[in-house]
Amino acid sequence: MRSFARLSAMALCAAGAVPAASVGSPYNTLTGDAPLVIAHRGAPAYLPENTIGGNELSAQMGSDYIETDVMMTSDGVLIAMHDSSLERTTNAEDVLDARNGGYAVSDYTYAEISELTVEPTGTGSDTYPGFTPADGDPYRVPTFDDMLGALTSYNEGNGTDVGILTEGKYAYDSATNQAVIETLIAHGYDTPRESAVQSFDFENVREYATLLDAAGVDMGVAQLGSGGLLDGTWYVSETESFETLAGYTDTVALYAASITEGLVDAAHGEGLSVFAWTFRPEEPDAAFAAAEPFLDWGLDGFITDNPDYLRAAVTEYGQIAPVPLPASLPLLAIGMAGLAGLGLRRRRRT
Repeated sequence: MRSFARLSAMALCAAGAVPAASVGSPYNTLTGDAPLVIAHRGAPAYLPENTIGGNELSAQMGSDYIETDVMMTSDGVLIAMHDSSLERTTNAEDVLDARNGGYAVSDYTYAEISELTVEPTGTGSDTYPGFTPADGDPYRVPTFDDMLGALTSYNEGNGTDVGILTEGKYAYDSATNQAVIETLIAHGYDTPRESAVQSFDFENVREYATLLDAAGVDMGVAQLGSGGLLDGTWYVSETESFETLAGYTDTVALYAASITEGLVDAAHGEGLSVFAWTFRPEEPDAAFAAAEPFLDWGLDGFITDNPDYLRAAVTEYGQIAPVPLPASLPLLAIGMAGLAGLGLRRRRRT
């Protein structure tokens, strides 16, 4: 089950059956499936971030989901962009005149931003050995519509089902939240297998859940932040407890250094999956060394700039980790039969 939904795993535990993670799987994730490899802004270790070309490469590298940042231009167009300013990732300073002392995304129309090229950062380049992007202009600043259309074309052309994890930037913005949900639904990214939304802003996340309920759509909802233990209770960014978040989200997406085995156990106990960000290994062996403890703990998703290395690490772990023997196959069979008619719905609290 490649899904952010968690009802089946919870029901098995409640019925006394063997949890999914312990039945014939080397992985200790909430569902027992291999953890997701989530391409962080595409493949920025190799190509310009948040671009159609970078996304295509990350899909070829075996990503399950592509994490994409979105924000709105001055004329209300959603674009793929991480920073509130255009300076770090584009050639804006060579093409556009500064406004209000800088190059804020919100100060320019999409027509103006469409003139820009996204440039590589860090270890990235504008080419990758053996890779020829299908799109004719793969490193423009894409609209969210463009990016989803390109991902759909890739999936249809390659028989894949790469999903999208969309992050609204930055502070609470209802117009952006509504546009994100409407655009995802319009493109058919409207199930947990295909889509999830996330934000660091707690109001954004609550509104995502509300909008999805109003639309009658169930896609994944994740709260970004850092994990921590306060007075015996696990919280995200010292703001909302795991127990509260479990009422309207599926996932806590946390700074990797804040994650412990106890945190993963606590989140799984509330029916929440756990993603960690951001893995940037320099080579495959380093990727496995960094990922191994998280794999032991049962992390559900790796958000990474190097989807090829993390895909290899997850696969290798699955080949070498011992597979626990199920202690109660008859009970498991009964539990699974009882779940056959249940929908994978995120539970809500009112």
